[in-house]
Amino acid sequence: MSQERPMADVRFATVAEVALLMRVSKMTVYRLVHSGELPAVRVGRSFRVPESAVHDYLRTSFIDTA
Repeated sequence: MSQERPMADVRFATVAEVALLMRVSKMTVYRLVHSGELPAVRVGRSFRVPESAVHDYLRTSFIDTA
């Protein structure tokens, strides 16, 4: 059974907002979007990234440095 939220409940962030949240450059976010590592929706000439996708990406990107 799918756990997807209704589209009305999905919150989107701009590339600039994602960059601030992740503390990386906007270019890094664009690279993640274009490589498919970070899902995004194209709106006109810009991208919007679901906030849940940012959190999922960060959660799965942790590495064990010990």
